Amino acid sequence: MTVKRHVQTPIMHRVVEAAGLIFIGGTTADDKSAGIEGQTNQILSKLEKLLQQGGSDKNHVVQATIYLSDLSLKAEMNEVWTSWFAADSLPARAAVGVAELAKGTLVEITFIAAKV
Repeated sequence: MTVKRHVQTPIMHRVVEAAGLIFIGGTTADDKSAGIEGQTNQILSKLEKLLQQGGSDKNHVVQATIYLSDLSLKAEMNEVWTSWFAADSLPARAAVGVAELAKGTLVEITFIAAKV
C-alpha cells in the first residue's frame, strides 16, 4: 500500500493518504479570541483546504471526531456544523468533551475522507 503525506509540521503531517482515504489530523482555529461559532467556522475553512490538498472535498468526509473544551458549547458548534454540511452528506461523528485543549482553543476537529 502506498502512503502519501502532505503538509509536514514539526510533529506530524496534517494530511495522510492511504488505501483510498485521507486522514486529517487535529485542526484548530488560528484566532483563539473567537467564540465557538467563529472557531468552528475557521476550522471548517482550514479543513476544506486540507481536503482539497488531499484530493477530496467535504461531500466525501466519512468520519469526524470533534473535541470540545466545554460540552455546553456543543449546540452552538452544531449550528455551524449543520450549515456547512449538506444534510445528505453528514459524516459519522463523535463529539467528545475534553478537560483541556491548547490555551484559548474551544474546539479541535479531525476528518477521515474518501478520495474523490
